[in-house]
Amino acid sequence: MFDTLTDKLGVAFRRFTDKGRLTPADVEVGLREVRLALLEADVNYKVAREFVDRVRERAVGRDVLESLTPGQQVIKVVYEELVTLLGGEDAKITYQPEPPTTVLLMGLQGSGKTTTAVKLALLVRQEDHRPMLVAADLQRAAAVEQLQLLAAEQQLEVLVASQDHGLAKGVKQAAAEARRRGADVVIIDTAGRLHLDQPLMEELQAVRKATQVHHGLLVVDAMTGQEAVKVAGAFKEAVGVDGVVLTKLDGDARGGAALSMQAAIGLQVWYCGVGERARDLEAFHPERMARRILGMGDVLTLVERASQEMSTEEAQRVEERIREGRLTLDDFIVQMRQLRRLGPLDSVLGMMPGGRELMRQQGGHLPDEAQLGRIEAIVLSMTPQERRRPQLLDASRRRRIASGSGTTPVEVSRLIKSFERMQEMMRGFSGLGGRRRLAAELLKGAPGGVVPGPRGARGSRR
Repeated sequence: MFDTLTDKLGVAFRRFTDKGRLTPADVEVGLREVRLALLEADVNYKVAREFVDRVRERAVGRDVLESLTPGQQVIKVVYEELVTLLGGEDAKITYQPEPPTTVLLMGLQGSGKTTTAVKLALLVRQEDHRPMLVAADLQRAAAVEQLQLLAAEQQLEVLVASQDHGLAKGVKQAAAEARRRGADVVIIDTAGRLHLDQPLMEELQAVRKATQVHHGLLVVDAMTGQEAVKVAGAFKEAVGVDGVVLTKLDGDARGGAALSMQAAIGLQVWYCGVGERARDLEAFHPERMARRILGMGDVLTLVERASQEMSTEEAQRVEERIREGRLTLDDFIVQMRQLRRLGPLDSVLGMMPGGRELMRQQGGHLPDEAQLGRIEAIVLSMTPQERRRPQLLDASRRRRIASGSGTTPVEVSRLIKSFERMQEMMRGFSGLGGRRRLAAELLKGAPGGVVPGPRGARGSRR
C-alpha cells in the first residue's frame, strides 16, 4: 500500500537530506515535490495545498534551518503533519458499559460490507467480546446466504432481520434477540446500492431511528480514491457517520482516500482491510500509517500480527537453536510457514524498517507463493536425518530430492546454500552484540536517518 506515494516522497526528501545546510529556497523546492507527490496520489487539491503550507510554516523556522541536521528536522515536521492529516489519535469501537454495543455498517454495493462485517466480528472477538451479526441486506440476491456462509466458517452466529413489519423494526427485534442470547456487540450488515439514492438513505435513517446505534461505520473502497471521499461526505450529511472502514487498502498504491478523508470531510478512518483473509482487518493507527507512508516501516503492527499467528513456544525453541547453532531445515520450514501466514512477503517486508530498500535491491523480484511452495516441497522430500544434517546431501541424494519434489538438483543446491548463509547470519546476530548489530541494520531503513519518537520529541540520528 502507498507504494507510489512512498517512492515519490523519498525523491522529495533527498532534496532535504543531500545538503548539509538548507535555505528557504531549498525547502520550497522540496515541498513543491511533496505537493506533486500528494496530488499524484489522488489527494484532494485543497488538502494537499494546506498540508504543504503547514509544513512550510514550521520548516522555515530558525530551529529547523539552523539545526545540525536540518534535512532530518524537515522530514520530522512532514511526519508529524502527516499524522495529523490522518486523524492524529486512534479511533475505534468504544464498548458500552451496558451491552450490547451496536455497530451499523453502511456503504454502496461492492464496497465490501458483508466481508467487513465478519472481519470486524473477528476483531471484536479477539478483544474478548461476544459479537453477533444481523443480516439486514435483504435487497441483494444471496446477500444473507453469503453472510451466513462466511460467518459459519469463523464460528459466528447470524440473525436475519425480518421484513414482516418493516426492515427497521426487524433490525430492532434482531438486536434485542442478540442481547437475549448473550451477545455484547451487535454488527448490522445493511443493504447497499450501485449509486447514491434517496430510498437507500431513507432506509438507513429508519434503521438508525428504530435501533440504538452506537457507531455508524461507512465501508468504502480505498481504490476509488476521491470518489470514496465524496460518497463518505454524502452519507455523513444524509444519515450520519461516525467513522470509516477503508477496504482493499493493501491494493491502493496511491492512498488518496486515506489521506483526504479527515481533512476534506472531517471523518476519520477507524479500520482498514489489508487482505482477503477473514483476519485481514486492522485498526487504523495514524502514527503507524504515517511511518509506512514515509518508508519507515510499521514494526508494531508486524509484532501484533505475529503474536496472533505464531506460537510463542515454537519461537522460543527456534531462538534457542539459533543461539546454539543447531538450526535445522525442519525449523526453517516452520518459520517459513509462519511467515506465509503473516501475509504476502512484500507486505511483511514493507512493515520492516529497511524492507522497501531490500525489495529495491532485489529489483522487486521476491519469492511468490508458488516459489515458496517449491521450497517447502524440497524440504519435505528429504528424510528426517537429512533435514537435521544437510551436509549429508551429496549429488545422488540431491537428485532423489529433486525428483521427489518436482524440482531440479540446481534448485535443491541453491536452497541448501541459502540455508547455510542464513545459519551464519543468525549466529552472527545472537547475543547482546548481535542484537545491537541487528538493531543498527533495522534502523538503516528510516529515510534521512530520522527515527521519529513521540509527537513533539526531537528527531534522532541513526
